[in-house]
Amino acid sequence: MLNVMLLLLNQLKNFFFNYITIMSKIIAITNQKGGVGKTTTAINLAASLASLDQTVLLIDLDPQGNATMGSGLDKAELYYSTCDVMLDQVALVDAIVDGLPCGYALAPTNGDLTAAEVELTTLANREHRLRNAILDIRDHYDYILIDTPPSLNMLTLNALVAAEAVIVPMQCEYFALEGLSALMTTVEGVRSTLNPSLKIEGLLRTMFDGRNNLANDVSAQLDEHFGSLVYRAFIPRNVRLAEAPSYGLPVMYYDKGSRGAKAYLALAQEVLAQALSRSSNHEPSPIVLKKDLPIKNQPEETTPPGSALQVADDGVLVFQLKQNKK
Repeated sequence: MLNVMLLLLNQLKNFFFNYITIMSKIIAITNQKGGVGKTTTAINLAASLASLDQTVLLIDLDPQGNATMGSGLDKAELYYSTCDVMLDQVALVDAIVDGLPCGYALAPTNGDLTAAEVELTTLANREHRLRNAILDIRDHYDYILIDTPPSLNMLTLNALVAAEAVIVPMQCEYFALEGLSALMTTVEGVRSTLNPSLKIEGLLRTMFDGRNNLANDVSAQLDEHFGSLVYRAFIPRNVRLAEAPSYGLPVMYYDKGSRGAKAYLALAQEVLAQALSRSSNHEPSPIVLKKDLPIKNQPEETTPPGSALQVADDGVLVFQLKQNKK
């Protein structure tokens, strides 16, 4: 009888430990290259997770305020914003807006955050402002998503220090690979100095057009070199997805039957499945850059499939994941 009770207690302990590791997951959606669908991903992943019964907070940390506008708020009429939070003028809970039709809570922002970024450079503990602000509210949410600026600046650094994981939206285009190189180096630098628990959650292929040979080549190389880090879900080019922000709605509330809505719902399901299957004691693998990632000439449209990119010997896509030793 005692053995049965001990077995049940161990099962309960494992259940609750795994449950706690799944809860309150903080993900920064980051790419220093603009126009890759970063804010679109932040908005639509938040809405899709919320539709799957997850409590979600989206933090807009981009001074452009596109995530704020795309969620249905006028950035010119905010009472409090993430600017006030980053400067310790208000608590994060006071800046959060609930009850939005998109299904998630939002910490909005506007252009004032640009001035805050300048002021942050003179303040103590500047890299940990967002992390400290999140501490008081993180247990209220299953997922906290952070939309970051399209640059590697102090705001992005705050997001990486606060986050547990990074989702990298990227187009399957040649010059996106150099941006990926810089981001991987930055993430590894933050891990080694400010946030040891930070890891790459996944690479998301956005604006994907399967009719394009180059897109297929880059996608295949990503799969080959990053394996399970590349999400199986990909985001297609979709008119409805592009139209939805002008109505202040995620695409699933604008046209739930569109390819864009279905793609982001598939991504949300994959994110949840990853969280459920991930071992609770797994440590993130460091990313090792074997050699520099050079820029080459854009291939001609007539380049046959499979020959647009060279790997290893030419230094393209030469990242390698170092596996944990058992």
